[in-house]
Amino acid sequence: MTSLLTRPGTDVPPLHLTERDGWTRSTWILLVVLCGALFLDGLDISMVGVALPSIGAELDMQPSMLQWIVSGYVLGYGGLLLLGGRVSDLVGRRQVFLAAVAVFGIASVASALVSDPSLLIALRFVKGVAAAFTVPSGLSIITTTFAEGPARSRALSIYTVCGASGFSLGLVFGGILTEVGWRATMLLPGPLALLILAAGWTVVPRAAKERFSLAHFDVVGAVTSTAALLLLVLAVVQAPEVGWASAQTIGSLVVSLALAATFFAVESRHDHPLFRLGIARSAHILHANA
Repeated sequence: MTSLLTRPGTDVPPLHLTERDGWTRSTWILLVVLCGALFLDGLDISMVGVALPSIGAELDMQPSMLQWIVSGYVLGYGGLLLLGGRVSDLVGRRQVFLAAVAVFGIASVASALVSDPSLLIALRFVKGVAAAFTVPSGLSIITTTFAEGPARSRALSIYTVCGASGFSLGLVFGGILTEVGWRATMLLPGPLALLILAAGWTVVPRAAKERFSLAHFDVVGAVTSTAALLLLVLAVVQAPEVGWASAQTIGSLVVSLALAATFFAVESRHDHPLFRLGIARSAHILHANA
């Protein structure tokens, strides 16, 4: 049986898992690493949500500022998620995945050490951005490793369930760790990210990447999509405080919609689009998210 994974030092395309090959030990190890990163993303966001009262009390943060500990993460994640997928294709999904996991872990440890509210919020934004790169790169590794069909659908289903499980268990662990101190909830993802990084360095195959070129990179699509998503998330996050009917919220939503319309117009004509409009109709992706 042909091995599924390539050695980290080689620069060859990853071998695909076929229906006849079945699920090997190396297959499961790779999937566990990828699922572990998504699990960690869900775990982190829900644990911190539970710890917010303790954080606010110790750092003397007003509710309007305290919400940004969660919202900063959501803003970074939602705003850069689409861009993260294209960067993975151009730079290399293995490189992007491992780098993003490393940044996530470093930011986690730093978050546990800071006492300045603004710096804490900034680190939360950085973690959200890191997650925005681990998710699409992880999905890309799955779709380029598992053969199209039941094998890929099964892998995507497991991947999705792990993300939801991380969020659910984060509520439990958040309550337990908050008894020790809110800094423990910030610190826990650090060593977990280190484990994922070490395992990923060993098992994630190195694949051939596209040759980077501005001619291949949809600059206009990247700018319009990122700005549209950032404004959309910002409007949703701030609406409870400033009001849905406020000029700030309505203005952000209108500009976001205008940028989104521009983005889709650009994507329909670009030779190397940031987002292929037909991908949303993929039966296997729809099945995995059902």
